[in-house]
Amino acid sequence: MKGHCACFIVLVICLQATTAAASGITYKYEEEDGTVWFTDRKPNADRLKEFRFMGYHGRPPARASCSGLGDEELARRQARVDTPVRYLADRYGTDRLLIKAIIAIESCFDPKAVSRVGARGLMQLMPYTASAVGVEDSFDIQQNLRGGVEYFTRMHERYNGNTAYALAAYNAGPNAVDRHDGIPPYPETQDYVRRVLERWGEYRGEANASKSE
Repeated sequence: MKGHCACFIVLVICLQATTAAASGITYKYEEEDGTVWFTDRKPNADRLKEFRFMGYHGRPPARASCSGLGDEELARRQARVDTPVRYLADRYGTDRLLIKAIIAIESCFDPKAVSRVGARGLMQLMPYTASAVGVEDSFDIQQNLRGGVEYFTRMHERYNGNTAYALAAYNAGPNAVDRHDGIPPYPETQDYVRRVLERWGEYRGEANASKSE
């Protein structure tokens, strides 16, 4: 009888979690190799049992940071990082407009953005990622940008210049990309890759238009 009760309680918690996903709920998934990733998107029903319900933690970075943001403030935020982004893109041999697109989707250029799972700063570095690239203060603009660009460059090189795979690895971790031999079937990651690529295309279009004027 106790076993049946326990199963019922777990089922109720899972059902409650799925119905509230749009209201700030976080799910945690740990792979066999120890890689951990988080999502605020409801997992598919057949995979729900693999996830751990984490509740609400913090705030969605880009959505909250962009809420009510006017064009003037957005332009000011972008201008503040234009020079270091250009320098770091040249230093690491990557496209500055792609880095700009990542920042736009990750934090809306808010250096104080914090996600509900603890990702911080402009490029939303998780603590373990920040440590891996030598970032001591993720809220420091220069450190965060340097660490984020370095980490993304590593992913880009790891996947032989495949930008979509590199973005997926930046979002979900390289082990997830390796395990699925491509972009993982996680709605959050697939949406993230799509949004960054779309924003990158917009920035390139704007740059080309300004050159032709």
